[in-house]
Amino acid sequence: MVALAKSSLSSDRKRLIELMQRVNFGRIENLFVRDGEPVLDPPPRVVYEIKFSGENGPRPEAGIDDFAVKAQIVDLLAHFDRLRNATIELLTVKHGLPFGMHVEANA
Repeated sequence: MVALAKSSLSSDRKRLIELMQRVNFGRIENLFVRDGEPVLDPPPRVVYEIKFSGENGPRPEAGIDDFAVKAQIVDLLAHFDRLRNATIELLTVKHGLPFGMHVEANA
């Protein structure tokens, strides 16, 4: 499998990755996907999970411009490509990575 670099992604996909890194733990709600691309304007609702005596800040990678994206991100983007147009009702984020999602899409 060839590694996918963040720098090779569209600006909207990069912005979504950066948003997930800032969230670190929490969820992104009502994220629209149009033509396989996340729509961040208007911004989706973001809910942070606060862990007492835990790490609540952004991921250390948040300041890095380019890196090989992890398998979870590749999988999320592949779902966007397949869905094409949908509303992600809930995207769960753990350790700055997509963990699972609830999707509203036409059957």
